[in-house]
Amino acid sequence: MMLDSIAIQKILPHRYPFLLIDSVLEMERLKRVVALKNVTIQEHYFTGHFPGKPVMPGVLVVEAMAQAGGVLLLQEVPDRDNKLLYFVAIDDARFRRPVVPGDQLRIEVNVLSWRGTFCKLEGKASVDGQLAAEATLMCKMVDRNP
Repeated sequence: MMLDSIAIQKILPHRYPFLLIDSVLEMERLKRVVALKNVTIQEHYFTGHFPGKPVMPGVLVVEAMAQAGGVLLLQEVPDRDNKLLYFVAIDDARFRRPVVPGDQLRIEVNVLSWRGTFCKLEGKASVDGQLAAEATLMCKMVDRNP
């Protein structure tokens, strides 16, 4: 493991209950990152999504991809405490299988392009080698306090 949750929190501004990655396994500077999310029944969203049939919301799987990408990108920003990454687009999102309590979500994100404050990422999330979700994510870096 390259980064645990404490190290991730030194890079990302997200905190419980919205920090959606638990560890980073691999990171290739400016190119790719592999992160894990251990999905437990204690996740706050399972209370209502869905009672008796808990499923991790697809939008949160996509958010986990974005957070993994954020760890990779914000590593490169010297004043990252003063920056935020905002979604500007999500393209070609596909959900292939439900993510449920007990799953370990493996998130792989590749940088397709990064120019100035704009970045395009390709994200894939899998469970036990089966693709669960994929999407192309575009984000823009902004000042936290403009």
